[in-house]
Amino acid sequence: MENIKKLLIIAGAGAHCKVVEAAHEMGIYTVVTDYLKDSPAKQISDESLLFDIFDVENLIKYCADNKVDGVLAFCIDPAQKPARKIASALGLPVFGDEYQYNILTNKKAFKEFCVKNGVDVIPEYTVDDVYSGNIEYPVIVKPSDSRASRGVSVCYDKNEVLEAINLAKIEDSNSNFIIEKCMNKHQDLTISYIVKDGEPILISIGDRYSGREEDNLSRQLICAIQPSRFVKMYEENVNEKVIGMIKNLGIKNGPVFMQGFVDGKTVRMYDPGIRLPGNEYERIFTKATGLNPMKSVIEFVMGGEINDFNGRMHGSHLLNGRRAIQYMINVGPGEIACFEGLEDVKNIKNVIDVQQKRFVGDVIESTGDIKHRAGEVSILVNNDIDEMIETIQNVQSCLKVLDKYGNNMLISPFNAHCIRNLY
Repeated sequence: MENIKKLLIIAGAGAHCKVVEAAHEMGIYTVVTDYLKDSPAKQISDESLLFDIFDVENLIKYCADNKVDGVLAFCIDPAQKPARKIASALGLPVFGDEYQYNILTNKKAFKEFCVKNGVDVIPEYTVDDVYSGNIEYPVIVKPSDSRASRGVSVCYDKNEVLEAINLAKIEDSNSNFIIEKCMNKHQDLTISYIVKDGEPILISIGDRYSGREEDNLSRQLICAIQPSRFVKMYEENVNEKVIGMIKNLGIKNGPVFMQGFVDGKTVRMYDPGIRLPGNEYERIFTKATGLNPMKSVIEFVMGGEINDFNGRMHGSHLLNGRRAIQYMINVGPGEIACFEGLEDVKNIKNVIDVQQKRFVGDVIESTGDIKHRAGEVSILVNNDIDEMIETIQNVQSCLKVLDKYGNNMLISPFNAHCIRNLY
């Protein structure tokens, strides 16, 4: 054990399993911590702790006593700042300083920085605008802190906005909120960079498709497709501005993630992260390109360098001419009594990974956020419309999720036929 390096992984949700897997492939001893005994990543890690992700003092002591070599939060936004504090206190590598982390974990600070750097953002409203009527509905009300889709509401009048503000303040660590123009009719994008020695490299740009408002999933992902159908527009009009902004922020090494809405020949950014995306995109990316961004960031936090695989990360967002599809299995409220078909899905051509997030016995509440996600299917296909449609439909036909009364719990299925008109 003396020569084996140790990695502390902050939080153990299902998405963190690939962090443990990548670290194991690199010969690294993994320690996962959160307040849950049965977190998925803990089931496959070498060691687990019951320290809450915000228990910085005890985690620093554990790392010092046990000679931990690196700390990584991966995709849980609230864990980003604690991870930085732990690593900084121990003199271990971090992706940025306190100022940079604040910009990339706070929506309001991020938008202000975008404006200063010529990157377009979604227009905002104030509470005074709400009371004076100087506002165009619908609007989005959400916490200032990056917290996935929790505390986010679509509002159509003043009373709904005032109620949504209270919800957003509860979910925000500092009781702050943002009121934005609703951009739901515009294409939502997710964009990721790896920064190596101060040079940002675009590694993914994908189209996000959300559920229906009537299902309370208008802010919840049901499918994502990479590369985006707007990739050429982004490369020509937006990419260099974003690269310049990241450089001005001063990030030298690490991942940078953001989301935005397409608006004509620009993208209006709204959400940042100093992390890789929280879904299973890295598995598809590695399959398509042979490059592993997870191992790249692990190498850095363990004291090495960001690995750009001898420059091969440049242009990797195009996936060697293939298409990646991330199909989300979303379920409505109720108690899951039957969850069938995942084994059949695994055997479908072009399916490369299946992750189950919810299980029989789980009770789903109508929260409108990521808690509705029961699973994720990772698909890699050729750039062929018929193949894309057929694969998604085959996945959908296999799935069966019922409540204890025999009612179908699957909701907001992605209409695969829309691909023909879009791509």
